Amino acid sequence: MFKKVLIAEDHESANISLRKTLIDLGIPPADYVFYCDHALTRIQKAVKTDDPYDLLITDLSFEEDDQHQKISEGTALIKAARNEQPGLRVIVFSAENKQAVIAGLFKDLNINGYVRKARNDSKELKMAIDSVYKNKPYTSVDLRQAIKEKNSYELTEYDITIISLLSKGVIQKDIPIYLQEHNIKPSGLSSVEKRFNLMREVLEFSNNEQLIAYCKDMGII
Repeated sequence: MFKKVLIAEDHESANISLRKTLIDLGIPPADYVFYCDHALTRIQKAVKTDDPYDLLITDLSFEEDDQHQKISEGTALIKAARNEQPGLRVIVFSAENKQAVIAGLFKDLNINGYVRKARNDSKELKMAIDSVYKNKPYTSVDLRQAIKEKNSYELTEYDITIISLLSKGVIQKDIPIYLQEHNIKPSGLSSVEKRFNLMREVLEFSNNEQLIAYCKDMGII
């Protein structure tokens, strides 16, 4: 099991809970900091003294106060930490639940695990630590279920048609013209807008560009 762990968490209650979880797993008392800058300083010092950390557990959001920080959020900390120690394993422990954001953490930052702050998060954290220690990526159970539901959502032929038109440069307000010409119903602008809104909501995208990119990546269009 991990021998040297660093916790970056600005809420004291969460910090205490994290340390207790690690102790329950038989991990030596972890170092902990409330600021990202302090976390990076600890990592840099550990690398220089040839006593690097095995694992970083960090939140994504850190509240600002009167102490100025060069690094003020978790993603920047992860990037900086990996520059200092490329092999450092990272678990993000955060209240963030947007799938696109979390997927980006795995894809862009190559994090090893994600645990959402929620009920039973201590149990989830223990499973995450064990999984990451065994070099297996980990995502919270509720998020895996949400991803499964998202991937099981089936776009209709109508959906694919209007997304394809949008991807080809047809302005959304002009899509009804094409639908009417090809006798595709419903063809009203209101119906088209509602359908795009539904798809974005179900698939958790904030704009149509993300929806188009997703459909291209999945080979739908």
